[in-house]
Amino acid sequence: MKKPVVAVCLFLPLAAFAQKLLIDSPDIKPARPIPEVHVFNGFGCEGANLSPTLNWKHPPRGTRSFAVTVYDPDAPTGSGWWHWVVFNLPADTRGLEAGAGDPANGKIPAGAVQSRTDFGKPGWGGPCPPKGDKPHRYVFTVHALKVEKLDLDENAPAAMVGFMINANELARASITARHGRK
Repeated sequence: MKKPVVAVCLFLPLAAFAQKLLIDSPDIKPARPIPEVHVFNGFGCEGANLSPTLNWKHPPRGTRSFAVTVYDPDAPTGSGWWHWVVFNLPADTRGLEAGAGDPANGKIPAGAVQSRTDFGKPGWGGPCPPKGDKPHRYVFTVHALKVEKLDLDENAPAAMVGFMINANELARASITARHGRK
């Protein structure tokens, strides 16, 4: 007697093969100290205040723009400290080169906005924790957004930008590095 042949056909949705949004940097390494070239120049810190290179890949389907934020949850303010806020990065953007955090040099894509940080102005403000404090964590995050633009400008406070990012986020990826003063 012949045994019946049973065929099983599995249909998996394409989402099952989707890769997760990833961020990396040749300059910033997870759980490692941030190099001095990226440290703020002021408040007693003497870095070059150069924003690091950031790269990302595998945005989810439906990504229409990106935002990048850098946040210090350890700042002794009661609300942390925003070091960089960039949004309205076009959907085909896959990174920011070193120095893109200087609004005067034009290294961010056309139409992108760098808004006010907790230093009180737009652009990169590097790490500079209080002297004697433990090393702080700096969370570098790329956000994939479902909208082409956030209706905000360079005067928008970081908390407002964060609210709009969270309301429109499809995915996020982060690197957390550290910096402490000697």
